[in-house]
Amino acid sequence: MSDSESKSPGGPAASGKTVLDSGEDLNPYRWLILVGLITATILEILDTTIVNVSLPQMAGNLGATTEEIGWVATGYILSNVIVLPMTAWLSGLFGRKRYLTGSILLFIAASFFCGTSRGLTELVFWRIIQGAGGAALLSTSQATLREIFPREQQGMVQAVYMMGIIVAPTVGPTLGGYITDNYNWPWIFFVNIPIGLVSATIVYGFLQDAHYQKRSLSIDWWGIGLLALGLGCLQYVLEEGNRNDWFDSSMIVTLSVISAIALISMVAWELSPRNEHPVVNFHVLKNRDLSAASFLFVALGFGLYGGIFIFPLFSQNILHFTPTLTGLTLLPGGVASGFSALVCGRLFNPGRQIVPARVLIGFGLGMFVLSMWILGHLNSTSNSDNAQFGLIVRGLGLGFLFTPINLAALSTLRGPEIPQGTSLMNLMRQLGGSFGIAVLGTYVTNDTNTHRTALIAHVAPGNPIYQNTLMHLTHELQANGLTFIAAQKAAVGLIAQMLEIQAMTMSYDDAFLLIGMAVVIVSPTIFLMRNRMPARLPVNSDGH
Repeated sequence: MSDSESKSPGGPAASGKTVLDSGEDLNPYRWLILVGLITATILEILDTTIVNVSLPQMAGNLGATTEEIGWVATGYILSNVIVLPMTAWLSGLFGRKRYLTGSILLFIAASFFCGTSRGLTELVFWRIIQGAGGAALLSTSQATLREIFPREQQGMVQAVYMMGIIVAPTVGPTLGGYITDNYNWPWIFFVNIPIGLVSATIVYGFLQDAHYQKRSLSIDWWGIGLLALGLGCLQYVLEEGNRNDWFDSSMIVTLSVISAIALISMVAWELSPRNEHPVVNFHVLKNRDLSAASFLFVALGFGLYGGIFIFPLFSQNILHFTPTLTGLTLLPGGVASGFSALVCGRLFNPGRQIVPARVLIGFGLGMFVLSMWILGHLNSTSNSDNAQFGLIVRGLGLGFLFTPINLAALSTLRGPEIPQGTSLMNLMRQLGGSFGIAVLGTYVTNDTNTHRTALIAHVAPGNPIYQNTLMHLTHELQANGLTFIAAQKAAVGLIAQMLEIQAMTMSYDDAFLLIGMAVVIVSPTIFLMRNRMPARLPVNSDGH
């Protein structure tokens, strides 16, 4: 942060009232604003996952291949990740009220044109615009709630907000499947319009700009360019790497190198004293609570989005669930997340803490790891009840993680630090999710090959179990009218199919255990966070 910024009337040193105490003036419409902002946030996150189940129908209607239609999801995430770290700067440039309202209207307009698109290129273009508009609905909304509510209400407010972030990815596939089955895929975009208009009306009518915001006409073009290039290439690599055999592809190698150079250069430039108005203020990461939270969110994004990615594959490919049954199986876990988030909001509140932060976060981590252990021991004969139990435990754990981590990270930030902190945390969560999907997709493919090779080694004439199974299946098929030779050939095929199912089951189980292991590895980070938040912030801007 530059000296000029810190000494200005809009700098952090003058921003004490952005962290409200009960005796200060409060926006009388803050609860209505809460409804508007949470609604917008849920729309943004829903649109990350709601399209996934509709992609086959879109491909058929638009004449696209499976690989081409994937860009409907990739384009949205790509632009979202690029804009997320810039939201604090954009909010300061245009003013919080105008930026949020404009972003919601942009999201609505893009949703309309997505639904009316008649070609793949047109649809992907509007999805990119939709993702850019949606970035503000996530981080700027969270920062706004942190600023307009008093400290004693932050626990419940952030818990309600976290409900949307945790539950929406779970509900997305279920809602998308219902709309696609009963209406048509354009309606997954059209439903955004009336809800978004209500949200925009509330925000524009009742939200005020933060008093510390001071518009700067200086634009960090180098920072924006390097950020867009670095994150854009990185996201492409994560989205397309598995499909293109990773570093066997010259394109993936080239983009990986470009991404690394651009991101390193961007960080160096943003931290340079010559850059007086950085588009991303990395100095805010000096706050140890925010740094620890950002690191934890990479692992939580890995687990949240990675788990949502592999469970439908496991349930539909191995357990033969329908998309609707898969969504209904996931739903109770989302409800459990919402419940535990609200409970956590009551137990942990800056200035009035019933349970210390580390205890709640540690409990949540333990629940989450336990859920991965349960899911990692499902087999090909498991039913929805078996899977649902693990998902409910997972949901309870997530609720006890997201709420206290967010509160601990944001409780010592002030003024301009709040939107900067929320944008970085949400970026880490989103990138963690992208890493999770990329890593787990590759891991399942490779691990299936490993297990298949190991199982095939036991399929030999000298193995009595194989011989007995082959004989049993052959006799059953003969009883159904096949000749001995045809029955034996069909029996060999059935055994090969059984081995493939077992290899895939073992790989999905290993993937769940890998998620649990990743969370265990990062769990010591909680000791970097304060165990109890201060009742009131000290005068200095860094919160220490």
